[in-house]
Amino acid sequence: MHQIPVIVAGKNSISEMTDGFVDICEYVCTTVKCISPIQERMICMTKYGIDVSRHNGAINWNSVKDSGKVDFVILRAGYGNLTSQKDSRFEEYYSACKKLGIPVGGYWYSYAVSESEAVQEANAFLQIVKGKQFEYPLYFDIEEKKQFSLGREKCSAMARAFCETLENAGYYAGIYSSKSHLETHLTNEVRQRFAVWVAHYGVSQTSYSGQFGMWQKSSTGHVDGISGDVDLDECYIDYPEIVQGKGLNGFIASETVSKKNSLEIIVKLDGEIIRSETVKI
Repeated sequence: MHQIPVIVAGKNSISEMTDGFVDICEYVCTTVKCISPIQERMICMTKYGIDVSRHNGAINWNSVKDSGKVDFVILRAGYGNLTSQKDSRFEEYYSACKKLGIPVGGYWYSYAVSESEAVQEANAFLQIVKGKQFEYPLYFDIEEKKQFSLGREKCSAMARAFCETLENAGYYAGIYSSKSHLETHLTNEVRQRFAVWVAHYGVSQTSYSGQFGMWQKSSTGHVDGISGDVDLDECYIDYPEIVQGKGLNGFIASETVSKKNSLEIIVKLDGEIIRSETVKI
C-alpha cells in the first residue's frame, strides 16, 4: 500500500493517529497519474456533501438520501451569542439526518469582534448541540466584514478562542471561511491547528495554500429533495473514523466500547501468566 505524509488540523488529527502517514488506494495510485499528493488523497478519499440552513426551507430528506449524491450534511446550528439564535430548522434537519443514517457536522455563524464574544458564541453553540452526536467537525464560520477589518491577529485570536472552547468540551473543532480570507486573515499557525473548511467557487480544484479537510465548491448546486440552490462540499478526511474512534462530538471512544463488551481471561501457573485472551461478550 502506497503511503504519503499528510498534515491535518489539530490535536485530533489523522496524522497524529497514523504517525503522519495515510494509506492511499493502491489501485488508484498505480493506475492514475496524480500531479500531487493532495490530488492522490482527493481521488481516493473524497466524500460528497451539502451544507444547509433554514434558508434552504423544507427539505425532503428521503429524496436527498435516495439521490445517492450526499454522503454527509453540515448543519447550521445558529448564529450570534444567544441560544435563542438557534437556526429554526436545525432540530428538524438533525433529526431527519439521524433517522436516515446521514452523517452530520455543524457550524455556527459568528458576529464576534473579540475573543470573549467568540467564547460566548462557542458556549451558545455547545448548548444547542448538547446531547447530540456529530460525525463531522463543528465549525467556526467567520465571514463578516467588520471581523476582517480587525486584522489578521485579532481574527486568529477569535478563531482560536472559539475552537478551543469547543475542544475543551470534547468536540472536534474547525474553521470555515473563504479561500482569500483564510489566507489573508488567519495565521498559518491557526490554520494548521484546527480543521479547515475552505470556500472557493468557480474552479475545478481549489488552489488554497494551506491544509484543509473540506472544500465548499459551489453555492449553486442542485440535489433531489431541495428546492433551489444548495451549497456543495467535498471532504477528503475520514472524520467519522477519527471522531468516533476518539470519542468526540458526543460519541464514546471505540476502545471504551470494546472494553465494555469484552472479557479478558488470564491463566496463571505458579504466579506467571501463561495465557491471556480477550473474548467478546
